[in-house]
Amino acid sequence: MPDQDQDQKTEGPSDKKIHDAHERGQFARSAELGVVFALAAALGALALSGPETVRSLGEYATGVLSQLHTVRFEEGMVPAPVAAAGQVLAVALIPFLAATVLAALLAGGIQSGFVLTTEAIGFRLEKLNLMDGFGRLFSQRTLIHAAVDFLKLLVIGGCLWGVAQSLFSDPLFTTPVEAAYLGRFIQDSTLRLLARLIMSLGVIAAVSYAYEKFKTHRDLMMTREELKDERKHAEGNASVKMALRRMARRLAQRQMLKAVATADVIVTNPTHFAVALKYERRVDQAPVVLAKGEGALARRIKALAAEHEVPMVENKPVARMLYAAGRVGEPIPADLYQAVAAILAFVYRTHRYYFYRLPSRRMPEAAA
Repeated sequence: MPDQDQDQKTEGPSDKKIHDAHERGQFARSAELGVVFALAAALGALALSGPETVRSLGEYATGVLSQLHTVRFEEGMVPAPVAAAGQVLAVALIPFLAATVLAALLAGGIQSGFVLTTEAIGFRLEKLNLMDGFGRLFSQRTLIHAAVDFLKLLVIGGCLWGVAQSLFSDPLFTTPVEAAYLGRFIQDSTLRLLARLIMSLGVIAAVSYAYEKFKTHRDLMMTREELKDERKHAEGNASVKMALRRMARRLAQRQMLKAVATADVIVTNPTHFAVALKYERRVDQAPVVLAKGEGALARRIKALAAEHEVPMVENKPVARMLYAAGRVGEPIPADLYQAVAAILAFVYRTHRYYFYRLPSRRMPEAAA
């Protein structure tokens, strides 16, 4: 019984599994949602550009019908009205095409979380497996999609029938009307049809997307053992990263302590802080921080300085500011130039023998 409980997918998918699924292209998607977005975009484009489109179509129809008797049709020749018709239709269709393309991209982005992945469109050999293909063909999801498609067919047919019934009573079919009225008739009819389709397909899209969301969530469910393994793996990665950071800190600290022997001076607090400085004429533009430490590390720096006879100067405010603002391997801040210059001038006067030997001590460092 415990083994059976562990094999059952009773736990919700983790953030990592959801992210990996998105990378593979496994997320809830509904084709009907894209259709609804495209229809809504077309409706908006028609509402905004419709009057101008109707006016241009009406003017074109009036011009063609009034001058139709003057047009000459010859073999191999495209009459001017035909070319003008193509231009008018292109101008009228551009807003609709642009709006529907943007709406389709937006619908896809909303469903995918705007995550781009090539794995979703990649070729997979398992798709060529006939047994798996038959399984997908007669699966529950396929049957539900077929039912949704049939429902869409009924809805579209019903909308077309309803709009057609209302259109047959229009004066266009019973009495003479102006040519410009044809454009308004087409606009009104299209708006009415699009509105009905959007409302009807919107309900279908909502139900379809909710089912896809539920099905995807259920497919990504995890067993307790999978969840434990993922947590262990994540904790292991975190432990490795922490160990690498500790190792990097130790290596940097070891290199920093090694440089203490080549310092010009150690500025101390005297017990809390210690900062090692180096300044080489014609090499450094300003004194450089070789090492710095607080507490035990400061004591280690001072012990190494005493071992290599590096001059030490006690200056509490300067030591504190150097520790707070200085960075190892970089020049000291400009506002400390004067204070550090006074300290260096002092040690140059009082420790001449040390600075006589210091260049030779730095030679192995330069060679390394």
